[in-house]
Amino acid sequence: MVAAALRQDAADVATYARVLTGTLADALPPGSVTVEHDRSLGDKLRGRDGRPSRIVVRLGERTLFLAGGGRPVAEIHHEVRGVVLSRDQVPLDVWVDTLARELVAHADASARAADALRRLVVEGGA
Repeated sequence: MVAAALRQDAADVATYARVLTGTLADALPPGSVTVEHDRSLGDKLRGRDGRPSRIVVRLGERTLFLAGGGRPVAEIHHEVRGVVLSRDQVPLDVWVDTLARELVAHADASARAADALRRLVVEGGA
């Protein structure tokens, strides 16, 4: 269901930037999503961010890149302790599926961590 929702809004990099920084920003750890912008001179003079050109999503050992332009270019990197072990350019639907799986895994891990913390507080206070 997560992948379907992401695909529904898959028009361009700007759309993904809005979804990832707006809708999902509160659910993800700080710094998980980075959006780079192309700024024209007019954007700079008016203090605007410009057009989103690249999105970087870091979740666990996966880093997902989506670059804009005429046609989005999607890459998935597997990183361990800052070292890139693999770098794959993938079709957009594979990128969306991977993002959805990583988001679900992160939500599951966060829920387990929150549950463990609640148990610790309740058992520790009893």
